[in-house]
Amino acid sequence: MASEEQGKRRSAEQSKPDWFLTISNQCSLLVGSRWAFSTAIAIVLLWAISGPYYHYSDTWQLVINTGTTIVTFLMVFLIQHTQNRDAKAINLKLDEIIFALGRAKNDLIEAEKLSDEELAELEAKYTKIRAILDARKKGGYSQKSANPEIQPEEKAA
Repeated sequence: MASEEQGKRRSAEQSKPDWFLTISNQCSLLVGSRWAFSTAIAIVLLWAISGPYYHYSDTWQLVINTGTTIVTFLMVFLIQHTQNRDAKAINLKLDEIIFALGRAKNDLIEAEKLSDEELAELEAKYTKIRAILDARKKGGYSQKSANPEIQPEEKAA
């Protein structure tokens, strides 16, 4: 009974929209549009055209500097959040593909969580495999001298 309540509570929490996620997704859609770019160009043009009226004063310059600084500051966090979500979604999709392929090495699932040293070892391993495959294409390696990890599976008799 208690686990049933916890399950209902979890599903209710999951169904609640995350306010930051909602705002950041809407902002990234809006800011990434051609209309946002056009608006930014229009603001800069209006600012530039108003220069003679304000005699190119320090206040006139401060307006554009302050505005662009604030927008840039906020956009850094928005872009980082969007990239983190995209990277996580792509990694999960790749994990599913690796898992679904019977011959794939499942130790690569969640490779993004490995240390830099472990990633360097994996990169060296796959660089070596790539070199062997390239040599096979050119006829430089025989089946016996190649890495056994990339040998085609022997058919059971």
